[in-house]
Amino acid sequence: MRANRLKLVICLLLIVATIAVFWQVYNHDFVNYDDNLYVTENRHVQAGLTWEGIIWAFTTTHASNWHPLTWLSHMLDCQLFGLNAGGHHLTNLLFHIANTLLLFLVFNRMTGAIWRSAFVAALFALHPLHVESVAWVAERKDVLSTFFWMLTMWAYARYAERPGIKIYLLVFLFFALGLMAKPMLVTLPFVLLLMDYWPLGRLQLGQSIKESTLKIQALPILRLVWEKVPLFVLTAVSSVVTYCAQQAGGSVESLLPFQMRVGNALAAYINYIGKTIWPLHLAVFYPHVRVVPIWLAGLLLMCISFFVIRVGRRSPYLSVGWLWYLGTLVPVIGLVQVGGQAMADRYTYVPIIGLFTIIVWGVAELVAKWRCQKFVLSISVGVVLLGLAMGTWLQLTHWHNSVTLFKHTLDVTPNNYLAHNNLGVALSEQGRIEEAMKQYRKVVEINPNYAMAYYNLGLALGQQGRFEETIGYFVKALQIKPNYAEAYYNMGVSLGKMGNYPEELKAYKRAINVKPDYAEAYCNLGAAYAGMGLYSEAIWAFKEAIQLNPGNRVAQHNLKIVYEKIKNLKPGRIK
Repeated sequence: MRANRLKLVICLLLIVATIAVFWQVYNHDFVNYDDNLYVTENRHVQAGLTWEGIIWAFTTTHASNWHPLTWLSHMLDCQLFGLNAGGHHLTNLLFHIANTLLLFLVFNRMTGAIWRSAFVAALFALHPLHVESVAWVAERKDVLSTFFWMLTMWAYARYAERPGIKIYLLVFLFFALGLMAKPMLVTLPFVLLLMDYWPLGRLQLGQSIKESTLKIQALPILRLVWEKVPLFVLTAVSSVVTYCAQQAGGSVESLLPFQMRVGNALAAYINYIGKTIWPLHLAVFYPHVRVVPIWLAGLLLMCISFFVIRVGRRSPYLSVGWLWYLGTLVPVIGLVQVGGQAMADRYTYVPIIGLFTIIVWGVAELVAKWRCQKFVLSISVGVVLLGLAMGTWLQLTHWHNSVTLFKHTLDVTPNNYLAHNNLGVALSEQGRIEEAMKQYRKVVEINPNYAMAYYNLGLALGQQGRFEETIGYFVKALQIKPNYAEAYYNMGVSLGKMGNYPEELKAYKRAINVKPDYAEAYCNLGAAYAGMGLYSEAIWAFKEAIQLNPGNRVAQHNLKIVYEKIKNLKPGRIK
């Protein structure tokens, strides 16, 4: 009973501390980096939970991912909060709190070490590297998938204690749900094998390595691998689906040769460790700028791995923590390049649990024979957690809106073309067009092959009524990215403003050819047809727009106008 009361108090303290540090996110806005794809410009999500939306969630690869549970969670938020950003941020925070509590309870169940488990959970809750996953609405997939990751670990600990088909099905179900929230869970079966080694002690060796207080039978390694075959099958299926979805969405990049990707991966492993220990200069996007020399990164990784192998038998938490860190980062370390970033804070949400395990159990072993260990540990833990909480609070302030986020990113990263571009978009939305154009021109200087910068320059010129100048920038964007539907669409808008209706029609048709579900392009195509007196074609285009987006009031209104014009025309004059 005393232990249960202590665990309850620790859970309450974790909840209070996490809320106190993260609560400011409730007053934050959406940002213009993927939040538009997931919520603010996504009509399926904004409609809330509908049968049409549920079917869409399970069949779409929008945003270059297949993660239906993530879409459903955003739909539920829109059902409850509409486009009130505070509600969406609050959901992320609630999942982060749940993940923190589950981490504490699972580690405590497996190891029986209450205070060490609590410290790991506190580090997880308050570390600044986790700000991105919590404060970014589009990263719901991170906190949601980790929720199922923790539930899978909990169910597996139960299964290890009392093997049976019912509890195994629960492990399988939680794992499958996690993959449907974010495919990064593909490494979880590997982590379960690590847990078999330590702390569960299920791996049958010359001498059992066990810290768990559970009564668990040791088994041969082949038996442990065999029982996870269904989980590995899910991993394989999810990997194939994810690769196809990202390739279809154009997210699988080939910007860097494989040799450079390997070098970047080695450097990223060391950089993540550095930011775990000293979490400063955190940014939403890290361009490919070499911070750690590749040879040095490789040498450091080899030295650490050699040390872990040497002492891992005596201190198995070192092997498990290190392999947890290395293994869970593999899907996002950049060997398969997805996006243009060199690394990302959000990728550490689960992997640094391995580093936290090494730190906490390592320190406990190091000071085990000290006379004043309780006093020293209490003061040290308090200082570390207070420092992390302050760093997290400060980092959260940068996520208040798009302007503050990308200004901070530019302050801490050099030559960051994406930050300049997104800052320009945010300034443009505030009507600060000239300032926005300066940012776009800076992007072109840094990365002349970034199509979106030319596209945004064209939009900015269009806002100033300089339609002839916009065409050249849209053409440049299309030369770099031929399947840029939005560039074709806005080129059509500019051509229409200039009175060049035949070319306007061609531009909209090209946009639709690239993006067949482009409702806005159909709507403008109908308006162009109507302006040329081609009413039959206009009716067809407006109906297509309405079918794709039943809430398109512009298309509905224009369709009524066309029908009224047809009524007033004499027979034989309808084209």
